[in-house]
Amino acid sequence: MNALDQIFVSLQRALAGLAPVPARPLLAMILNIAGLMAVFGTCFALTTILERKILGRMQNRFGPNRVGPCGLFQPLADGIKMLIKEDIVPFSADKTLHFLAPLALTVPVWLAFAVLPFGRNMSAVELDAGILFFFAIGSASELAVFMAGWSSQNKYSLLGAMRAIAQMISYEVPLVLAGVPVLMAAGSLSLPDIVQAQSGFVLGCVPRWNVFTPWGLAGFTLFLIAAAAESNRCPFDLPEGESELIAGYLTEYSGFKYALFFLGEYLGLFAVTGLAVTLFLGGWQAPAAWLDWLPSWGWFAAKFSALIFLFIWVRATLPRLRLDQLLMFAWKFLVPLALVNLFVAAVWWKWPAPLTARWLVCAALLAAPYVWLGRTWNGPTSQERHYHYAE
Repeated sequence: MNALDQIFVSLQRALAGLAPVPARPLLAMILNIAGLMAVFGTCFALTTILERKILGRMQNRFGPNRVGPCGLFQPLADGIKMLIKEDIVPFSADKTLHFLAPLALTVPVWLAFAVLPFGRNMSAVELDAGILFFFAIGSASELAVFMAGWSSQNKYSLLGAMRAIAQMISYEVPLVLAGVPVLMAAGSLSLPDIVQAQSGFVLGCVPRWNVFTPWGLAGFTLFLIAAAAESNRCPFDLPEGESELIAGYLTEYSGFKYALFFLGEYLGLFAVTGLAVTLFLGGWQAPAAWLDWLPSWGWFAAKFSALIFLFIWVRATLPRLRLDQLLMFAWKFLVPLALVNLFVAAVWWKWPAPLTARWLVCAALLAAPYVWLGRTWNGPTSQERHYHYAE
């Protein structure tokens, strides 16, 4: 079973060993890049068709069912359409920035995958501060969105870019704060070390995953909400509000450039989902000792797939928020609750009390602010909106 668990590591080392000694590090790096692009490129194609199928099932309609058996070749048809579609660039646009914006969104996301541990000994790059690298490289997406809106010389594109940046910056704060208690618990910024810190079991049967603690469950929920907003997923898909801003910062994009933006958003969702699995769900750790015989990368893939399904389910369920609701939710609810969660995590680790007492006290410390913030985040003077329509 160890051979199956390390099959990709062994294959990479065997292929790299075929090259001359000076060229082996370069070949190993190329193999890592090719593997990541192949795996997550395939995940992108599968997710697009499965999401449309699942949404159709949840909304009592058919999804794609014409191209190939059961519509399974629909991603291929979409890719061919984007490749042969005419690339239209506005006459007054900044041609250079208009061309570079989709690349600036897509390339950093590929780099973020390099530090994620997808299985035992399966990190492309093991950095001592891997999580800092992840958040730093992910912040480049705001620049790409601004480049797209500004370079298009279109007022709808610029407005879409501005509110997209406001949303992404607002939700980066709770996203980072939700992960800080995990760093406190692990005592390391290395993602493989964070996974190792969650190994073992409590009371002999409960995995020592962070999600099974009060602060971990709260942080996991906050992280998923902020991740949905960072990835422009419903109900936070305002940057592409077709009913309000045509297509937001993508208004003047077509063809393969539009496809790159589409790819970048899905890859960003995959990256933050992989980080959520690493920080809160034990990474590649098995949920029970008797399940250790399954390969570690299989467990990571199972947890990853479950969270992707959750994001699809939320998209099929919730309507889009208004911009004012979205920003107030971030600054008046998520950020204060994430700060409270930091205090609760400190109490959990520093208070030498029995496990049951710590659970009850920490849960109460989180429940009280949650109820209070939920009742007051709209403000005590907020009034119901009244809409008037022409008759």
